[in-house]
Amino acid sequence: MQATKFHTNKKLTALLLLLTIALFSTSSFLVAQETTTDSTTHLVPDSSISKDAVSSKLHYKSTDSIRFDMKNKMVYLFGNVEVYYDDIELKAEEVEINLDSNIVIARGKQDSLGKFYGEPVMKEAGKVFNAHEIKYNIKSKKGIITEVMTHEGESYIHGRKVYKTPDNVMYIRHGKYTTCNEKHPHYYFSASKLKIIPKDKIVTGPANLVIEDVPTPIGIPFGFFPNTDKQQSGILIPTPGESGQYGFFLLNGGYYWGVSEKLNLQLTGDIYSKGSWAGNFISNYKSRYRYSGNLDVRFSTFKNGIEGLSNYSEKQDFFFRWNHAQDPKARPTSNFSANVNIGTSQNFTNNFNSSGQDFLSASFNSTVSYKKSWDGKPFNLALNGFHSQNVQTKSVTVRLPDVAFNVSRLQPLKTNKPGKRNDLLDNFGVSYSMNMKNEVTAGDSLFTFNNMDALSKQFRTGMRHSIPISTSMKMFKHFTVNPAANFSETWYIESLEKRWDNNTNELVVDTVNGFVRTGAYDLNVNVTTKLYGMYQYKSKVIKAIRHVATPSVGFSYIPENTQGIETYRDSLNNEFEYSIFQNGIYGNNNRQEAGNINLGLLNNFEMKVRNRKDSLGEDKKIKLLENLGFRSSYNMIADSLNWSNINIDARTNIFRVITLNYNAQLDPYQLDSMGRKINLFEYNRSGKVGRLISSNLAIGFSLRSKTNTANKEEKTSSYGTEEELAYIRSNPQAYIDFNVPWTINVNYNIRYSKPQFEATTVQTLNFSGDFSLTQKWKVGFTSGYDFETKELTYTTVDIYRDLHCWEMSFNWIPFGVRQSYLFTIKIKSAILQDLKMTRRSVPNIF
Repeated sequence: MQATKFHTNKKLTALLLLLTIALFSTSSFLVAQETTTDSTTHLVPDSSISKDAVSSKLHYKSTDSIRFDMKNKMVYLFGNVEVYYDDIELKAEEVEINLDSNIVIARGKQDSLGKFYGEPVMKEAGKVFNAHEIKYNIKSKKGIITEVMTHEGESYIHGRKVYKTPDNVMYIRHGKYTTCNEKHPHYYFSASKLKIIPKDKIVTGPANLVIEDVPTPIGIPFGFFPNTDKQQSGILIPTPGESGQYGFFLLNGGYYWGVSEKLNLQLTGDIYSKGSWAGNFISNYKSRYRYSGNLDVRFSTFKNGIEGLSNYSEKQDFFFRWNHAQDPKARPTSNFSANVNIGTSQNFTNNFNSSGQDFLSASFNSTVSYKKSWDGKPFNLALNGFHSQNVQTKSVTVRLPDVAFNVSRLQPLKTNKPGKRNDLLDNFGVSYSMNMKNEVTAGDSLFTFNNMDALSKQFRTGMRHSIPISTSMKMFKHFTVNPAANFSETWYIESLEKRWDNNTNELVVDTVNGFVRTGAYDLNVNVTTKLYGMYQYKSKVIKAIRHVATPSVGFSYIPENTQGIETYRDSLNNEFEYSIFQNGIYGNNNRQEAGNINLGLLNNFEMKVRNRKDSLGEDKKIKLLENLGFRSSYNMIADSLNWSNINIDARTNIFRVITLNYNAQLDPYQLDSMGRKINLFEYNRSGKVGRLISSNLAIGFSLRSKTNTANKEEKTSSYGTEEELAYIRSNPQAYIDFNVPWTINVNYNIRYSKPQFEATTVQTLNFSGDFSLTQKWKVGFTSGYDFETKELTYTTVDIYRDLHCWEMSFNWIPFGVRQSYLFTIKIKSAILQDLKMTRRSVPNIF
């Protein structure tokens, strides 16, 4: 037994000695074997190893097997092979590694149907290469790649054979340049030779445009495509179309200049066959963690009719838009923002290249604001500028400046001592606010540089100080009592004076410069509680209906205020009263004393539905009526007409799809033959609580089908930047989503008004939506119905075709002053290709 054991150890020792000698004789630490485990080879050069041998760690693994050939210094890997060396990552079904020449060959494998799988994918320095076969020297970083596909930014390059140099310059034979991310691109520029210089450019020889594998007559003698991480610039191709009013046109042609990552500029123009034209300057800017914004300036001249004839007219318009937002992280205690929209009132009516939303807007507004707060202090300051412009009346209001200073609510009597609390004192609070306004209202034609002096004299200026005081407390456990008082002081730098001129026998109104003031106060107390009611059912479906009623009773007192009341007499010695604050920006004081008892009742109805699938499961709650409210008041001091109008408000949501909002006003008093209210209740005449003097009903619903994709929660993509993806998520109305087969939105509104004897009813109906004809074709529409003229209102029909890497749209306005069509076909960005979305054409965003 002992001899046998010794003989076995002798054999093992001899075998180990031979293997060690073999390892050093081949200048390798490898042995011939098969394994499925991960391996790492670290070669340290010495006098016996080639100077070109690798000196870094070479990591490799496979799921099938690894075979070592010591004689030829080869390593063969099979099955989901992964090889890592420095910044090189290689994956393929089969890989050969020559440890002597440092050449790696990777390829896929054919299945029983002749289809290749596991074709090599190589990553180096952030670049990805998909290929049929890769032959690469990991030491010199030279290589030959067969049937390659790689991408540079949003560009994709295909090549039959690629020669790669150590400095990553690639020479491609029989190449294709495209922005389509498909393995078989829908379009490309075909060239026999291409050269890719990293972070610089892509150069081709003679190239031909190929669409769906069909060569087109479009060719170029050479191609030059930017290939840099920096902002790019280029020509913007115009969009063709035709308008019945302005003729054939080209829109938005011009030049885009990517100045830097923080700034870009765009200069475009529109030209019409009947002589009209427009120029547009757009700039976007952004400083990360500081601010962002955009600027849009537009000038246009639109010509109608034939020059020299009576029907000829020429209109010049301009429009200025500026949006600026500050990042909250930049200055947590201060913020500057701007949303400016200013221009000629008829700009969107005349300007064809504008959105449908702008065209239908009755007004546009501007706000520039600076807000400041102080850490640990209750103070905050706001400096604002405001502008409002009515398109129909052409009236412009400018308020500059509008200053607000506020002190947050302070509770000086609140105690943090343990023990019994005194709600009345602990909840006692006082705050302060100051508001100063400087405002003028005039026609838009008066807002010219030559008329600035005259406009400055029309400004109304005032300042108001307010001190609200309030507290709250519980009474009898179920009642909440809220007493409050408000004190205000109003300052003006001018006042009104009226006098009768006996010489001209007319009233003279003068503006008197000088400081004047007026004060006011009011007191009020309000009591609220909640009442709960439950109606039980024995139904198999309905379990119960819950009713929550919130009644409120309050009292408010406003004293008589005769400050600023003056008189004048006419030629017949008739005396007239007026207020010197009549034209003040804050209006007149409340002249009459009032003591109002305020009554209110809010109601909420919910239904509990049994869980029919699981008797032990939780019941489902359905809101029947989210709100049903009644409000009115009784003036105890008035000698007649003590009751105010009865206000009714109702709101509900049906199946989370249909939204209903209703409000109405009832006047409890009768009218005489002259249409004046008299101190007789309507109930005594007709048996009704009051006369319906106004009501409004708004019904809206929005439906959409289920998406075709598994990801229904949020749009995600590996293409584009986070900023681009965030914009798409937050602006879904700006895109056509081919993942959603159909959507429809309908809004109906009816307004009724009858203040005296004549009633008027106004109805509006607007609807929009889109639906898919096929997986790649979609039709969108917006329209409405005018019940008075019995005609359709502003209508658009949009047809979209998803061409994956291209997008095509046909936008048609069939009638009206903007009757026209617009045809667009352009390359789509990679992020929209991935999301299967198409951007809507600007003129028809609604």
